[in-house]
Formats: sequence, C-alpha cells, structure tokens
Amino acid sequence: MLIKRLTSILVLLFFVLGAALLWLWNDFQRYINSPAGIGSTEVYHVEKGMYYNALINDLKEKSIVENALYMRVMARLEPGFTRIKAGEYRLDPGMTPRQILEKMVNGDTLRYQFTIIEGSRWSDLRAALAREELLTQTLGELSDAQVVEALGIEAASPEGVFLAETYQFERGMSDLDLLARAHKALNETLEAAWAERAEKLPLKTPYEALILASIVEKETAVAEERPRIAGVFTRRLDRGMRLQTDPTVIYGMGDAYKGNIRRSDLRRSTPYNTYMIDGLPPTPIAMVGPAAIQAAVNPAPGKALYFVARGDGSHQFSDTLVEHNKAVARFQLKRRDNYRSSPEN
Repeated sequence: MLIKRLTSILVLLFFVLGAALLWLWNDFQRYINSPAGIGSTEVYHVEKGMYYNALINDLKEKSIVENALYMRVMARLEPGFTRIKAGEYRLDPGMTPRQILEKMVNGDTLRYQFTIIEGSRWSDLRAALAREELLTQTLGELSDAQVVEALGIEAASPEGVFLAETYQFERGMSDLDLLARAHKALNETLEAAWAERAEKLPLKTPYEALILASIVEKETAVAEERPRIAGVFTRRLDRGMRLQTDPTVIYGMGDAYKGNIRRSDLRRSTPYNTYMIDGLPPTPIAMVGPAAIQAAVNPAPGKALYFVARGDGSHQFSDTLVEHNKAVARFQLKRRDNYRSSPEN
C-alpha cells in the first residue's frame, strides 16, 4: 500500500515537473519570439569587445528586453548567439529578442553613404571627407604625398585615382579606409575596361586612359556624348594635334581661376595647358565614374576633330576647322540669356 502511494506521488510529481518544464519551455519560446520592448525605431551601439552578458544587462536596463534569464538561456541553447559583432544596429518596433540577436551576430550594422562626385577634384573630395562626422578623421595634416604613401598608390598624385561612386560605410570607419576602398574600385574598373579596350588606341597605359577619362568627365555630363568627345580627343592624339581643352587649362590655373579664361591664360605655360603642350597632361584632372572610363577606352568612331558647347549642356561636333569656326560663331559669340555649359540636374 505504501509503495503504491509513493509510486502515485512520484508519478504526480513527475507529471507536475513535466508540466512545469513544458510551461517554461513554451513561455521561453513565446518570449524570445514575441516583440521586444522597442517603442520606436532606435539605433543601438554594440561597443567593441562587449561581452554577451554585458549586452543583455544593457538591453535590460534600457527596457529593450525584459527577461535577462531567458536571454541567457537562449545563449546556452544556441552558443552562436554569443558571437555578437560591434557596430550600430537599427532596432525597429516589432523585432523579437531572437531577431535582435540574429542581427547582431550577422553584423547587420547600420550603413551610411558617402558619394564621390563625378568631375570633383581631390581637394573637393578631401574637404567632403573632413565634413563627414561619421567617419574617423585620420587625414589631418597629411600632405598629398603622405596620403599617396599611406594608401600605397602608385601614382604621384591622389588626383583622379578614386572611383566616383556611392560607398556604404559604418560609423567609425576611417577616411583613409574609405579612400582605400574607392581606390581599389577604381583600379578594378580601370583594369577591366583596359582589357576590353578598342584596338589601336593612342594610349600606352591604363593611367593614360584614366587621364583622358577625367578630361571627358569634365567636358560633358551628357551620357551619350562621352564616347563622342573621347573620339575627338583620340583622333587629335592620333594626328599629333594638341587637345586644346579648357578644363585642363582651368585645372592648371588652380586658385587663379576666377570663372573666366583669358587669352593670356591660354598662352601661359603650365603642365596642364593643352593649348601649349603636346599630348595628355601629367595627371588626371578630376574623379571619374565608370562611364567616362569606358568612353576613354572605347571612343565612338567618326571624323569629328572639334566640338563646342551649344549652351544647353550639349555640344556641336565638327569635322573641319571651317565648320567649327561657324559653330563657335553661332553658339559662343552670340550667347543667349539662358546659356549653360552643362546640363541641368
């Protein structure tokens, strides 16, 4: 009789314990898969070197999670949850504790964007980087030569060696790291384009193609005109004609340029005055995008040797100097009131 009673008690205790464990398991699953305490979208920063328990304590203190015990149990059951990555994370209402941790383990950090503008100069890019508060500033007082050395750039100047694109970055990334990424992107784009270049180009190296691409970039922002303008310049190079392009003159003038080019400027000897020098200038004159690079290595065929701005952002192309002089008289000497040398945005 006593044995039966003890057996009944043990069965009852086992049943109660089983029921309690089942309830706890279901409650645990309900909790980790139910919305956490996120009232509105917020940014949460996981510090570098932060341990899992410290994270859970902080989330509990901020009322993002309520049950720290269940969060620790989850890490016991799935140890991978302890491998959290530092960075900023966007937490949205409705996210569950499991989703929060999965986001942090996957390193799905908040990303920001920085754009290198087509046609911008190195000085413009450097100033834009200095204004970006989310980047760690390391350029400081580094000279251009020191920047080139720090990034391992083979060119003598940082001008034009960063691809004009939009880059994503995390808060705290350094300005030099972003430049390294942009330089790598430029090299990859340039090398791929050079490998598929047109035959008999009057360009000896990828760097010369980059120089030409920068001139094309500054001459027009009209996509369909880039290959045509590249065609004009490559034909001029083929014939031993000087490029005679104003953007290179302006670049060579530096701070002396005040919005107008005078005749004396065209006669002043600088390494970038393509009215005075033969061939290409020594370096690019601006940052370029992929389209300008493609135009430089695959210029449009044709006979045009000249072009002039129409005043609406586009250009008039001419095969002969006589035709060109007529176009200059039409579009430049009698400019209309709404004349523009570049297209509207």
